[in-house]
Amino acid sequence: MKSYLALIKVDLKLAFRDKAVIFFNYLFPLIFFFVFAGLMKAERGGAISYVVSLVLVMGILGNGLFGAGIRAVQERETNILRRFKVAPISPAPLLVASLVSGWVIYIPIVLLILGLAHFIYGMAVPGRPFAFFSLISIGVLAFRALGLILASVANSMQGSQVLIQLFYMPMLFLSGATFPITLLPEWAQLISQFMPASYLVTGFQGIFFRNEPFTANASPLLALLATLLLGTFLSVQLFRWEKDEKIRPSARLWVLVVLLPFIVLGSYQAYSREHLRKARLLMRDLERSGTFLIRGARIFVGDGRVIESGGVLVKKGRIEEVFESEIPPAETLKATVIEGSGKTLLPGLIDMHVHLGAPAGFYESEKDYAPEKIMLRALAAQLYSGVTTVKSVGDGLDDSLKLRASVAIGERVGAALFTCGPMFTAEGGHGTEFFEGMPEAMKRLALQQWVRLPKSPDEARQQVRELKAAGVDGIKGILEAGLAGQLFNRLDVRFLQAAADEARVQKLPVVLHTGNSQDIADALLAGTNGIEHGSTRDRIPDELLAQMAKTRVSYDPTLCVVEAFSKLGTHPDELLSRSLVQQVVPAKLLENTRKALQSDKMATLLARLKPFGAGLEQAKENLKRAYQAGVPLVAGSDAGNLLVFHGPSLHRELQLWVSAGISPATALQAATRNAARLLGADHRIGSIQKGGDADLLLVDGNPLEDITATERISQIIYKGERINRSRLFDQE
Repeated sequence: MKSYLALIKVDLKLAFRDKAVIFFNYLFPLIFFFVFAGLMKAERGGAISYVVSLVLVMGILGNGLFGAGIRAVQERETNILRRFKVAPISPAPLLVASLVSGWVIYIPIVLLILGLAHFIYGMAVPGRPFAFFSLISIGVLAFRALGLILASVANSMQGSQVLIQLFYMPMLFLSGATFPITLLPEWAQLISQFMPASYLVTGFQGIFFRNEPFTANASPLLALLATLLLGTFLSVQLFRWEKDEKIRPSARLWVLVVLLPFIVLGSYQAYSREHLRKARLLMRDLERSGTFLIRGARIFVGDGRVIESGGVLVKKGRIEEVFESEIPPAETLKATVIEGSGKTLLPGLIDMHVHLGAPAGFYESEKDYAPEKIMLRALAAQLYSGVTTVKSVGDGLDDSLKLRASVAIGERVGAALFTCGPMFTAEGGHGTEFFEGMPEAMKRLALQQWVRLPKSPDEARQQVRELKAAGVDGIKGILEAGLAGQLFNRLDVRFLQAAADEARVQKLPVVLHTGNSQDIADALLAGTNGIEHGSTRDRIPDELLAQMAKTRVSYDPTLCVVEAFSKLGTHPDELLSRSLVQQVVPAKLLENTRKALQSDKMATLLARLKPFGAGLEQAKENLKRAYQAGVPLVAGSDAGNLLVFHGPSLHRELQLWVSAGISPATALQAATRNAARLLGADHRIGSIQKGGDADLLLVDGNPLEDITATERISQIIYKGERINRSRLFDQE
């Protein structure tokens, strides 16, 4: 042990006398730290954590490959090792001393970088110090072991430099240490999975951005540890004291043995793509961590208040502050500025009634109807249109929950999803007609995902409990019995009441689909939280509206689906040609829908749907009377139905409300604060409030005077990320 300690002491003395060691271990990382921090505006949000990750990894690469590798060859070339040979001493203490001294040399710059990042740029101290220093230590030692094995198989200084550069340069540029992995071409992303440095990059970022524990990086740490042990062992075996001792070129293959743990890990990752998925999530965290100030805009708060010229400070995905009068200079807030003069800032819109699994038109090929593709496209279209949250009221359970989770963690980018899960209806009730004609086995599976058909109150309660356990956000039931020519069986109100009672126990909101006043009366009797569609067929009695107002039951009229059905066969181009529709709907879907609506094959379907659009004026009247009675209003589009396209349709819904006599402010509140309240999420979305999620829509003009201004989108901010709308559809 004394010989080990003595050699470590000597190694440290020699290192600190070497100006090159001082420069490359301390000054060089500091230069990169301040350059990257300046380029990335690190004082404005979480970019500093990203900068620190890059600088630390670059330092580990230099410390290991050059600090250990080049120096070992230098000592052999200048006959320093030859002097140790006559001591006598074995190679092991020399190599262990090199490993330990490199770690001791590197730790001060780590502490210095963390200190500068904290005190100058406001980066939080790592919340998992054990995980952080474990990754630092094993990373440094593993790369020094790699440097030593490269020195062992090189016969000259020139050869070692070439060999080390062959490892250093790819790891510098293809591991994420310089450019984010997510920006690399597909082939480069694949190569990065075999590089140890790429796991250091994501490891540090995971600790900084997500406070990941030691176990989150267990596989890379084990691979680094294996590289450390293999590299040290083989370096001892291949050790040469003098420069005249040559080694066969084939010995360079031992380097592959040292890298074998990452060849195995990279092969698995190339198959599973888990690491690339993590890299994408971390990049999303970075994009959502910025600090910016929207100033000079008219602010529609969401609860009815309007700030004529104010500011909103966004930091790390949250609304940090709302300024109603004097706005501090952006420099003091360390924020990027978004100028809002002449614009209106709104909470992100919320569509309370969508069907993500339906594209609202017709494709030619069945493969284009793949649920995962259709649903993701729908959420992307919603977000493109400034709708930051939607509630699904009739989609496949498993597909909905899977997509909701993917969007929630940032793996996919689209509107946040709340899901009611399968619809409660009767055998042969509305909602089951879509599965007629399917083979029996396929039909059974589809019904299991899309509907619940209780046969008793007890079964209805049990089904609600099962859906709660599955993770749904609410319950939807159907009372709609259809029209002459297309009648449906109607679910027993007692079953719905049992489901609603259990939903209250499970703290799940309930909404019920209605078609006329009798349905509304039964829905209120069952104990609903919201009425979907209301009535297009008769005038809702005053006493029902009064009851809704008293019990705070929300009303969602979905006017635009009624309008869409009213235009089938007559003026469908009015809805197909709208600017926002053409921006978000695939061209082939629009083209094929136009053709389909003109074909003879569609005559039966159009005739069946046409009567459902006959009551638009009645629906408008009921909406206005509900507002006058004090009924809480929420806005939903019923997107997914024919010609009711995801995203643009909510804007059209608001326009129809205004044409019905509802003020723009009331319509906007229905699509923001009121909707969030029904979702049980008004503490974080639906209004521009301090501490809330930074889901914001900046539009040109004043939608409080001209409701069509909501379509003139200037900027969408979602969870603090300034959305690049043109890239939303690249996820397919």
